[in-house]
Amino acid sequence: MSAITRHIWKMGVGGLIMSFLGCNNPSVIFPERKDIIETVYASGKIISENEYKLASLSNGTIIKKLVKDGDTVQKGQLLYIVSNEAAQDRFDAALKNYHTVSKNLSGQSPLLNDLKLSLQNAAVKCTNDSLTYFRYKTLWAQQIGTQSNLDNVYANYQLSANQKMIAEQKYYAAINDLEVSHSNARSQLTAAGKDLQEYFIKSDRNGVVYQTYKEAGETVYTNEIVALVGAPGNQVIRLAVDQQDINKVKTGQQVLLQTDVTGNTTYEAVVSYIYPVMNEQDQTFRVDALFSKGGAPAFIHSSVEANIIIQKKNKALVLPRNALAGNDSVWVQVKKGSKKTPIQTGITTLDHVEIVAGLDEKTPVLLTTQNNEP
Repeated sequence: MSAITRHIWKMGVGGLIMSFLGCNNPSVIFPERKDIIETVYASGKIISENEYKLASLSNGTIIKKLVKDGDTVQKGQLLYIVSNEAAQDRFDAALKNYHTVSKNLSGQSPLLNDLKLSLQNAAVKCTNDSLTYFRYKTLWAQQIGTQSNLDNVYANYQLSANQKMIAEQKYYAAINDLEVSHSNARSQLTAAGKDLQEYFIKSDRNGVVYQTYKEAGETVYTNEIVALVGAPGNQVIRLAVDQQDINKVKTGQQVLLQTDVTGNTTYEAVVSYIYPVMNEQDQTFRVDALFSKGGAPAFIHSSVEANIIIQKKNKALVLPRNALAGNDSVWVQVKKGSKKTPIQTGITTLDHVEIVAGLDEKTPVLLTTQNNEP
């Protein structure tokens, strides 16, 4: 029986009345009225609400530690910096390339300006050659000039039109290529930036740094835990309840618990959540409870032993469990000896069982070794 269970039973009234008929006769006891409490035992530990372990996302050496145990931190606050020279170089190169490509796509681009000027010159020449051709064509319609001159200016017009088309294709192809390069450069810069940020370990929520696991100068590996962070002041009691008892546990039930840190001090809590999935390793279910009164211990991760109060009954009629002959009967003393009497039981504890029907306070019950017939 746990210390808490012993504490609970101290709340009951006096011991059962027992008498002896003789040295060789079985003991006689009488059912007694007393307060009885049915509990489910659970063990576990106290954790911080929203507690999580912060891990490194990269390999390297801790070059700066910016917090200490007990510090309050804000979401996004920097806690550690990991050596990041190579990542910084990749980011700088990606940033430089992005700026270069952005400039080449802007109005200050030497390449686009040259191509645009070539396009404008080709357009002017094409326009002039077009005017010349149509002027010669009009004159030839009036039998002025020669067919040879008309053919020459037409050839020049066709050539300049083709040169204009080529200049346009080069200009717009260059813009398309630069836009693709700009998109790629932006993606590379974003990826390099994310890679670099993995060397800066930050808190992802408001809370308290309960424990740090790394110091400046120490090596850290990807996914290695560097700090334990949780919500300030809010504590959760994480309990493990045996699979045979979990169906008795309900949210809102009272919990009495003691911790290894605070010794015999008993704390009160209330069941807040029951997890539906069983831990296959130890055949238990996780049950969370919250402290119901002030003065909860300030320590987290301290081990606890708890009793979850399933039901209570005041002045119940009870017998010791070893008085039962099986689960539903007892041996009762009668004038001619003894008689096995059926009973109906209720609340059962480690030591006692409630008698719901079949006996009263005046019924003499025989205690026999292993419930054999007297």
